[in-house]
Amino acid sequence: MRLIVVLALFAVCIRGAESDPRWKRHVIAEGYFNQTAISADFTGDGLPDVIATDNDRLRTILYVAPDWKPVAIHEGTELIHSAVIDVDGDGDPDYIGCRYSPGYIFWLERPDNLLRGPWPLHVIDDVRQGGGDGIHGLITGDVDRDGKLDLIGNSAQPEGAFANSLAWFRIPGDPRAAKRWERYVFARGDAPGLSHYHGFGDVNGDGRPDIASAAKVPPDGNWFAWWEQPADPRGAWKKHVIATGQEGATNILIVDVNGDGKADFVASRGHGVGLVWYEAPGWKAHEIDRELRGPHSLDIGDIDGDGDIDVVTTAKDSFITAWFENDGRGNFRTHYVHQKQASYDIRLVDMDGDGDLDILNAGQESRNVVWFENRIGIPAKPK
Repeated sequence: MRLIVVLALFAVCIRGAESDPRWKRHVIAEGYFNQTAISADFTGDGLPDVIATDNDRLRTILYVAPDWKPVAIHEGTELIHSAVIDVDGDGDPDYIGCRYSPGYIFWLERPDNLLRGPWPLHVIDDVRQGGGDGIHGLITGDVDRDGKLDLIGNSAQPEGAFANSLAWFRIPGDPRAAKRWERYVFARGDAPGLSHYHGFGDVNGDGRPDIASAAKVPPDGNWFAWWEQPADPRGAWKKHVIATGQEGATNILIVDVNGDGKADFVASRGHGVGLVWYEAPGWKAHEIDRELRGPHSLDIGDIDGDGDIDVVTTAKDSFITAWFENDGRGNFRTHYVHQKQASYDIRLVDMDGDGDLDILNAGQESRNVVWFENRIGIPAKPK
């Protein structure tokens, strides 16, 4: 009886946050398990399209806006994360996907006739050719400051050519002909515990972008850390631990949370409970949320248009999509967007071209791909 009461109180606590009616749910696809979805104007018509992966049937699918017509562009690979770069410099976006293990990263070249698959595939990195194993998260950024985007990933498995490591990849001169991209392992062996996702930005104000990451598995994981870029980004980077004892640590992003001009960190325990931000310069912890179970997805942006950075997640175990409203000083108010939606991967992106940030959601256990339309600028109807 006591256990039932405790569980009931917990449910009330979880469901007790204010529901936000100013979001409209749109279904792009459903009926399959998927772990990543990403948006870009692949068709060039000014509307953001979506690419997601049906991991039941091992198909990567382009959904063409606005009707979300599906076009299979790749088959045969189970994907865990994705990114977008104009790899070949021809002015249109190309797709990057990764398989966790055996480690494999590739890019799909956006063809002239993109509505007839498959798209041409090119290898970025492959464990079978001496590459990394355990590629969980991808992020883009101009690591070497040459004006071109690079790719950042990991080799999270505790074995292989460079175990427990992080790496960045530079696009080769002729990416179509290259057998793989230029790989630089900047955190060799000092990212143990199954690292997950990454953040990119200048932490210490020296003008060089740094990289943060997180890992979830004890005894060597459960940490958040960042790596300081040296003068030559092709060498080893210096590791700085932000926090340990963070059970299920997965996500970390670099951003000025409280508007003081210093880079802070926003992080989630995606295989644990809750979200937190760390305040520069001493990395004082401020809990954003202490209740959501499995906030595996994380993104940041000015959701309500008030000039500061807000936070969004979908908790894969609580089945709750939530955004956290920043008052500009790092104090957050919780809003529940939807309470029957799981996710492994979300992105803040303007899906409808109205100038604000919507939420694209790879539904994982919900077996769908959905987006939530941001209507915060529209007054809510009286209850």
